[in-house]
Amino acid sequence: MEFPLLFGLQKTGLPLIITSGKLKNLCFLIDTGSTHNILFSYVYEHFSDEFKILNNTQNIMGIEGEYKETPIIEGTFNFEGKDYTSTFSVFNATNAVVHIEEETGVQIHGILGIQFLIENKCVINFDKNIIKL
Repeated sequence: MEFPLLFGLQKTGLPLIITSGKLKNLCFLIDTGSTHNILFSYVYEHFSDEFKILNNTQNIMGIEGEYKETPIIEGTFNFEGKDYTSTFSVFNATNAVVHIEEETGVQIHGILGIQFLIENKCVINFDKNIIKL
């Protein structure tokens, strides 16, 4: 399946996907520079019943360049009619999210990083602005 990234790029300048299913209308940024998937803490607080808490933590580098220990959760979301399950670090990035929302008018709920792209054998075609899942 190919999904065009052009809509998000035209509206916000960011490659975005919107989920459906139980975790409906979550907006994830596709970030090839992020080594982990991230769900922002304010989203987790709202949807905590939809995620499985794993008994692990990991250190991730925050936006300010400092390492922070984060809990790891597992969640399933639907995108373009297919369910995807992955793990996420729960991370508080309120200041950055507010800044992005002010600039773009879009609220981002998390990041799908290299981990998600590799797990699902995704290919991003930057010439055509599509992601192949």
